[in-house]
Amino acid sequence: MELFTWLVCAIALIVFMTYNRASLTTFSVSFAALMVIGSFFNVISFWGWLIFAIIILPFNIADVRKKYLSQPLLSAFQKIMPEMSDTEKEAIDAGTTWFEAELFRGSPDWKKLHQYPIPRLSAEEQAFLDGPVEQVCKMIDDWETTHDRADLSPEVWQYLKDNKFFAMIIKKQYGGLEFCAYAQSRVLQKLSGASTVLASTVGVPNSLGPGELLQHYGTTEQQDHYLPRLARGEEIPCFALTSPEAGSDAGAIPDFGIVCRGEFDGKETLGMKLTWNKRYITLAPVATVLGLAFKLRDPDGLLGDKEELGITCALIPTDIDGVITGRRHFPMNVPFQNGPTQGNEVFVPLDFIIGGPEMAGQGWRMLVECLSVGRAITLPSNSAGGIKSIALATGAYSRIRRQFKLPIGKMEGIEEALARIGGNAYLMDAVTTLSTGAIDLGEKPSVVSAISKYHLTEKMRACVTDAMDIHGGKGICMGKSNYLARGYQGAPVAITVEGANILTRSMIIYGQGAIRCHPYVLAELESAGNPNESKALIDFDHALFGHIGFAISNIVRSKWMSFTGARFIKTPFNDETRRYYQLMTRFSSNLAMLSDIAMLTLGGDLKRRERISARLGDILSYLYLASASLKRFNDEGRQVDDLPLVQWAVEDSLYRTQQAIDELIGNFPNTVVALALRAIIFPLGTWLKKPSDITDHKVAKILQTPCDARTRLGQGQYLTDDGENNLGKLETALLNIIACEPIFDRVCQAIDKKLPFYQLDKVAQQGLEANVITEQEAQLLTEAEQQRLAVINVDDFDNDELISAAFAQQQK
Repeated sequence: MELFTWLVCAIALIVFMTYNRASLTTFSVSFAALMVIGSFFNVISFWGWLIFAIIILPFNIADVRKKYLSQPLLSAFQKIMPEMSDTEKEAIDAGTTWFEAELFRGSPDWKKLHQYPIPRLSAEEQAFLDGPVEQVCKMIDDWETTHDRADLSPEVWQYLKDNKFFAMIIKKQYGGLEFCAYAQSRVLQKLSGASTVLASTVGVPNSLGPGELLQHYGTTEQQDHYLPRLARGEEIPCFALTSPEAGSDAGAIPDFGIVCRGEFDGKETLGMKLTWNKRYITLAPVATVLGLAFKLRDPDGLLGDKEELGITCALIPTDIDGVITGRRHFPMNVPFQNGPTQGNEVFVPLDFIIGGPEMAGQGWRMLVECLSVGRAITLPSNSAGGIKSIALATGAYSRIRRQFKLPIGKMEGIEEALARIGGNAYLMDAVTTLSTGAIDLGEKPSVVSAISKYHLTEKMRACVTDAMDIHGGKGICMGKSNYLARGYQGAPVAITVEGANILTRSMIIYGQGAIRCHPYVLAELESAGNPNESKALIDFDHALFGHIGFAISNIVRSKWMSFTGARFIKTPFNDETRRYYQLMTRFSSNLAMLSDIAMLTLGGDLKRRERISARLGDILSYLYLASASLKRFNDEGRQVDDLPLVQWAVEDSLYRTQQAIDELIGNFPNTVVALALRAIIFPLGTWLKKPSDITDHKVAKILQTPCDARTRLGQGQYLTDDGENNLGKLETALLNIIACEPIFDRVCQAIDKKLPFYQLDKVAQQGLEANVITEQEAQLLTEAEQQRLAVINVDDFDNDELISAAFAQQQK
């Protein structure tokens, strides 16, 4: 054996071992075996063995490694480790990791993804959707709700209470519905297609609020008193967290309580004087019980020797003297009940703390743990449901509305926007299904919830803008027949609440993701903060050298996959989706490598480099969105007709993943490192493109043509044509217009004249006169003309109708 051959074998062994993440022991034994072979062929001398021993033994002798390598590195790490506040620690500790951790580790287990159970509705949950949900959608008049009443009608409010819409999360033992997270999502999706106000009103009590907090942390007495009343609709809950001085930085709330003695219900008791000023609180104007977050202080040591107890959550009946509610905010012409609440030195017993006095100071932990669930359900579901309905409505409108003698949906500019709506509708529904399925498996996916909230609300905003562009004048003229404008106006509301989207993207997704999902970082941080020096060193040594091997492996994997195009990676399916899995595995390795290099080169400064962390978060997010789309495709039986939707969703996500990596490298603070990263990841430049024009055309065609793929896309939405539902009327009009097209062509052929596709009632008369259509076909043309006009026409008003009643009264 020649030295060159041995060196080639050595390099191949190193690459193979690092690519497959072999342990230090396996690597050492394998290389030693190669050394033995080299010695046998007189390639390796005594000096070669000496150099090998000097390099390999210190790493394999635990005591030597810890003393001379791990201990100095641990001391250095403890000095440079960025300081974390208590609220940051509690946020990181809250919730669980799930499949997003697979994406973060560079080698996702795709079989694991597809083995997760498919979420299903129980017979009771399906009956609720088909019964009460369908009925309340029929009852709602969104124009009356948003323009005339600025509220739901009394009949709708009572129906919601009577049918336990506010009790979907409450257990049956307390009289609630106890629906799974997936069922809650389906309910909210259907409601949001009918009315944003309706969906918001139902969503909030079933998300972060008194019901959720009571079931997890409440005392038995609190649960027995409040939960049955909440289930019956006798209590309307709200939760007050946001203050004028503390929005996204919820840990900085200035609202406070002082532990003291006072009188309550005529008896002297140990309690709290609470002072608060909250805003943006959904349901506050109509709430009967107020969940309140505040900072509790004990200056007189009545509870112990700690003066600053921390954020605490309590339940406050709103009829107590000093509680101020009732006034309203007016969020973007989408007037769900939302408003401020205040109180000044309101005295309540300590028993009002959720969980009792022993839970004083535990409020922030309670909130972040519950938010990791609720944030994955309410806003993502409302966004997905709204866009599913809008996708079908916009597709129908594009087929019915004609310009230049053809349906506008056949124009390529319209097709491009339609494809974005349809592809995102498919993806958004997939994400809500996967995320709520995780919750129903017992997970509290804090990173997934942040991804879902941010990306689905952003996609909702983009899609509703596309829909407005397609509808043109139909979209901008308000009235009973306008099914878009309120969603367009209200889009920024979802962007703003439950963690502002800018904050969520730039800090939360990767801030939690990097620490929670990385296989070693959290262990390193915990060991560095462990006061037990011996245990800290053992844990740090294990995490550190695991991290080093992991980092080297991802560099090798990234380079190999860029060299081979990741074409040798095994995938769970060998069909049109095969390439997607390969590219996602490649980008997963890139993410793991980029994370380690960013943390190594930037250290604690990465926390302040929000654009860097935002782009790393984007990579993780788009890989999760693509994973959800592929999971949905498989769960629904790999329907060939759905392939254009899958292709658009995944290809758009992969393109955006590539874009995020490219922008990250292009803006990396260290130029030398940036050049090295580009050489590893994109040696020949970027190559992925947006979904093609052909894919756009196929998706746009699905939206405009009744078919199984279109039905699956809009599954579960309120599309019943009850004579009042705009979306139901659109669906009927679409079917009738398509049925009329061959009849119309027959008339044109008979009279030897190409007529414009309008005034179909006159076309019917001409067809009868030419004796080429039947009376039934003529009737269909006449009805279709009425429906066509209803679709394209817009509302108009007397001037007095647009003047508010209050202003008109003032003028009198």
